Amino acid sequence: MANAAAKRSRRLDARVTPEEKRIIETAASLRGISVTDLLRTSVNDAATRIIRESEVLTLAERSRKIFVEALLNPPSPNEKALAAAKRFGQEVG
Repeated sequence: MANAAAKRSRRLDARVTPEEKRIIETAASLRGISVTDLLRTSVNDAATRIIRESEVLTLAERSRKIFVEALLNPPSPNEKALAAAKRFGQEVG
């Protein structure tokens, strides 16, 4: 496995207000980690959550469309479905 320095070979820069910097530094200090580690882990966690939420919404939308399409244009029953309906009718009737 590559060492941490090799993994973290890309750089991101951000401009923050003095107040934002103070808050970030205080939070990092309270956690006992560097500002870099706080920013890296916090932003990574937030980005991962945003991506997952987007994937869930996309899948939910796709599923909703498939469901509505099946309701509006139901497929014809196949042989197994017809046989099951016949058995059900015999057992209930």
